[in-house]
Amino acid sequence: MSSLASLPSVERLLRSEAAGRLITEFGRPAVTATIRRVLDDLRATLSANGESASVTEISIMKSVSTRIKNDSLLSLRSVFNLTGTVLHTNLGRASLPEEAIAAVAMVARGASNLEYDLASGRRGDRDSHVERQLCSMTGAEAATVVNNNAAAVLLVLNTLAFRKEVPVSRGELIEIGGSFRMPDIMAASGCRLREIGTTNRTHLSDYESAIASKTGLVMKVHTSNYSIEGFTASVPEADLARLCHDRGVPFAVDLGSGTLVDLRTFGLPHEPTPSESLATGADLVTFSGDKLLGGPQAGIILGRADLVKKIKRNPMKRALRPGKMTIAALSAVLRLYANPERLVERLPALRALTRSLETIRNAAERSLAPVAGKLHDFASVEVIECDSQIGSGALPTHTIPSAGLAIRPSTGKRGSGAALERLAAVFRNLPVPVIGRLQDGALILDFRCLDDEAVFLAQLADLGLSDIALR
Repeated sequence: MSSLASLPSVERLLRSEAAGRLITEFGRPAVTATIRRVLDDLRATLSANGESASVTEISIMKSVSTRIKNDSLLSLRSVFNLTGTVLHTNLGRASLPEEAIAAVAMVARGASNLEYDLASGRRGDRDSHVERQLCSMTGAEAATVVNNNAAAVLLVLNTLAFRKEVPVSRGELIEIGGSFRMPDIMAASGCRLREIGTTNRTHLSDYESAIASKTGLVMKVHTSNYSIEGFTASVPEADLARLCHDRGVPFAVDLGSGTLVDLRTFGLPHEPTPSESLATGADLVTFSGDKLLGGPQAGIILGRADLVKKIKRNPMKRALRPGKMTIAALSAVLRLYANPERLVERLPALRALTRSLETIRNAAERSLAPVAGKLHDFASVEVIECDSQIGSGALPTHTIPSAGLAIRPSTGKRGSGAALERLAAVFRNLPVPVIGRLQDGALILDFRCLDDEAVFLAQLADLGLSDIALR
């Protein structure tokens, strides 16, 4: 039995061998503060239980060690994305290739020529590290990069249509992740939205009627995160470009999740590319770097040189520009596109999207026995076929056949919400958290994005089942 009076002092615990090891690793201030918090919690527990709990110095220091190690973990951590959504916004979207990771590490270690022209010895432009690559791949005259695609759209609108009108089809007033809506972005840019057409049908005549002296530009937004089917009509980009050019108004296309290659080459549905939009007459195109392109978070603007020059001169450009690590990663990813034959092999996002069902199923079957063996007292496990999705607003109606594990709590109540949530929490608490999805009364682990099978299986020994009663 322990009493409040018998609890050791902070100084006594700091003199212990266990505390000495922790001080060496974490520092005396952190260890001291953690000991105080653990003792405060013990006092509260002893008071609530009538001082009947058993406490020793060894048990106290074990609690201190566990807490300080947990507190020292970085908040932003690697996880296994087994949700079945390849480009998962909440889980960081595209995984970077090794070439991009090496490029980031190189510039992160010290000084770099981010805005320094080595040839002339004068100040340079950070866009120069990627502009030539982007123009070569897309046929654009010029390009610039900001920190994400919402910023790219904001900057284009603020530069070319401040206090002017921008006609946009009602069917293209999308909402992107985090409840950010295209009308809100337009309002923040200082332009005035001119809604035209209807949700399902917009005609060239709607644009003809809307374009006037107060029009700053016309924008067409690719509805990458939803699809309208049935009685629909939209204006082809080529027709809209001709109209804008006849009226002397810039024409911009926001592709959202842009890709630099024709995805049909890899057995995936077609998604519009910047090259296609520019070829049909778009003056500017905006798209993301961390979605189908497979690179870091970035917003890319490319098109006419005179318009891009104006955009670069906007004071907001400095506030929205990316850092050296983003530039390094993007440049490294763009270099991979120069060798399309090896793109699937070297670009993780594309590799995950094109992984064969047989390969995924084999991985699930290899994992069945280890997972089932660990969970046999708590849950049933079976190999299933399921559907993955691309994610991040790309090809929203298209799914990809996949496979994985379905884990169901042994509760006798199929789909018991509490048991299922506890089971999911067990996997999230692993050293490398495993994130699946809850569906049809089971925790589904979709193996499409499982690259490191060995690490996934090795850490099953750390499943904290004894701490969470699933039954």
